[in-house]
Amino acid sequence: MSEGKGERIAKVLARAGLCSRRDAERWIADGRVAVNGAVLQSPAISVTATDSVVVDGRPLPAATDTRLWRYHKPAGLVTSHRDPQGRPTVFGQIPAALGRVISIGRLDLNSEGLLLLTNDGELARRLELPATGWSRRYRVRVHGNVDESALAALTGGVTLSGIRYGPVQARLDRVQGSNAWLTVALVEGKNREVRRIMEHLGLAVTRLIRVAYGPFQLGKLEPGAIAEVPAKVLREQLGLAAAEPVVGGGRKAARKSRRQA
Repeated sequence: MSEGKGERIAKVLARAGLCSRRDAERWIADGRVAVNGAVLQSPAISVTATDSVVVDGRPLPAATDTRLWRYHKPAGLVTSHRDPQGRPTVFGQIPAALGRVISIGRLDLNSEGLLLLTNDGELARRLELPATGWSRRYRVRVHGNVDESALAALTGGVTLSGIRYGPVQARLDRVQGSNAWLTVALVEGKNREVRRIMEHLGLAVTRLIRVAYGPFQLGKLEPGAIAEVPAKVLREQLGLAAAEPVVGGGRKAARKSRRQA
């Protein structure tokens, strides 16, 4: 928050790493957020650094540097903080020392590979949007006969059950008996997009590994391992000048950037 120009309260909560903007709006509707002692009734309010913001009776955490981690999600984990069915979750497995973090996008229960985690909800929202133009790349093992012409046709997008999927780049890497490995790249990342498109082509996905999200790579990160992206790399990949704060980092991040310049 700045002392002069205000920011929408949902954006402020997201930048503090408490939740996403969408969740912030739900919290406000549930009466969990107060500003200057008054419980909010609507998210249509802006606040500055001079305002007192309280969530569930606790003051808003002080602004911290934006951080980003690469996590190798194993299959069998739900990308959620809590699961109604009691299944193990990503956030139940990562080190508690990270504090509260949220994922940038999701990987479903049976998918594995690169999952980006951040303490900045605003950054997560920014990097999830298709407008960012970042490609998600997957290695996909399928069962069935692969028609390479059908893969090539995916570059024009496809509509399935009334849902429009944007351009998909897919290529056949190798065939092993009745199985094959593909490399698939897409920008939108709709829910279960790869699996649904492969099913449309008559192929059953037997393994799905995300190997890249934009410029960030899974590399040799072992399943269950987590590695922080250096602040300098984060700034460079987001196209920020060295003297600028990382998105959502506040004054502390700005000072750090200037020291590193």
